[in-house]
Amino acid sequence: MEKEAAPTPTPHVLVIPFTAQGHTLPLLDFTALLAARGLRLTVVTTPANLPLLSPLLAAHPAVVRPLTLPFPSGTLLPPGLESTKGCAPQYFPVFLHTLASLRDPILAWARSQHDDPVVAVIADFFCGWAQPLARELGAVGIVFTPSGVLGTAIPHSLFRRLVRRPAESGDEFTVSFPAIPGEPAFQWREISMMYKWFLEAGEDEQASQVRESVRQNFLWNVQESWVFVSNTFRALEGRYLETPLEDMGFKRIWAVGPVAPETDPAGTRGGEAAIAAANLSAWLDAFPEGSVVYVCFGSQAVLTPAVAAALAEALQRSAVPFVWVVSAGNSSGGVPEGFEARAAAAGRGLVVRGWAPQVAALRHAAVGWFMTHCGWNSVLEAAAAGVPMLAWPMTADQFANARLLVDEVRVAVRACAGGFGVAPDAGELAAVLRDAVGTKGHGVRARAKELAAEAARAVKESGSSYADLEALVHEIRKLC
Repeated sequence: MEKEAAPTPTPHVLVIPFTAQGHTLPLLDFTALLAARGLRLTVVTTPANLPLLSPLLAAHPAVVRPLTLPFPSGTLLPPGLESTKGCAPQYFPVFLHTLASLRDPILAWARSQHDDPVVAVIADFFCGWAQPLARELGAVGIVFTPSGVLGTAIPHSLFRRLVRRPAESGDEFTVSFPAIPGEPAFQWREISMMYKWFLEAGEDEQASQVRESVRQNFLWNVQESWVFVSNTFRALEGRYLETPLEDMGFKRIWAVGPVAPETDPAGTRGGEAAIAAANLSAWLDAFPEGSVVYVCFGSQAVLTPAVAAALAEALQRSAVPFVWVVSAGNSSGGVPEGFEARAAAAGRGLVVRGWAPQVAALRHAAVGWFMTHCGWNSVLEAAAAGVPMLAWPMTADQFANARLLVDEVRVAVRACAGGFGVAPDAGELAAVLRDAVGTKGHGVRARAKELAAEAARAVKESGSSYADLEALVHEIRKLC
């Protein structure tokens, strides 16, 4: 009688998110895709962030478990603050530095798993400290980037090269990236706040520690990782995927996006919605196809009163129907007194304060344009829905994303280019709004529909993202 073959072991993968919703949600979506393919996954979290894992744990209870660790104490962060939600951008470097304190408890836990060793560590690209941790465990390190390839390569290039603005130069000083296809260039005002903070932070002991953590984070990603995984797809960023990039350490980049689910019926992905998806849909039903502009700048951006006033005036002067979502971290949003009531009375404007069912809104036939900060999650949700964008980048990877969308893929037009805190001319912005919903926006709208079809094809069985995901899972299985 032949001896029965031993069962093939199932890889055990450790997942380490960064505690910002725009980073955590896509990594959890990617984790769900791995779980659906039979991998076993442990996801690191802290008590206040554990609820974000609930949908994932409920959908895959047999193969996904949390590793809940106390949030590091005695840090530069206010007590009880465990995520960047509602925080000012300057908190990002502090969170990056603080989360590195989870390294030792994670290492101790992983070493205790004698009968179930971790073979791969998948960590957000703001958790670069996880890459040498993977090496210490004898596992491979995988960098997950919730941004696109272009938006990821640029900060890694900056921290690798330590580019500085000459003392006599202003915000118009141009930084070029010769190692990136197309040799993109950006003005200094378009460089991320985190990098400028790194250059300009003080030299006291605490600031020096944070600065070193920030730079080392990006170096570890490039020097210590096995591969990168990006929430993007080839029809969107093919030119940055064709050949290995120097700024990414010449590492393989697996393009697996869009990783988010196509639908979100309850509209609660990432938080409790301030308005039910059904109620928002009912409001939108009153408008013709493609006539409404959906305005949202993500969960982090806080508009100054001057910026919000200019936006309100532009919306009023353009006479386009709109939905304006104000982030929960800025409940007033600087919305001018009386504006909301006037828009409601005119029957063409709705202000939502808090989390909105964005996926459902973008897929409603009445929504024809999305005014966005060009955060990558919003970009992919709009791309998947076939909605063209009015690009208003403010910081981080958003200027790179806007360049990609406007100049290369041609699914967006520029709404405002000034960056965080710069108020546009209300008359000029009103003209942009009118042109977008009018005949001048036809070409961009058509291209957005084409990109949506390409995004849908990418994640289907014969698509490029599907193939990359399957190949990556195959490589991880070989690690056992």
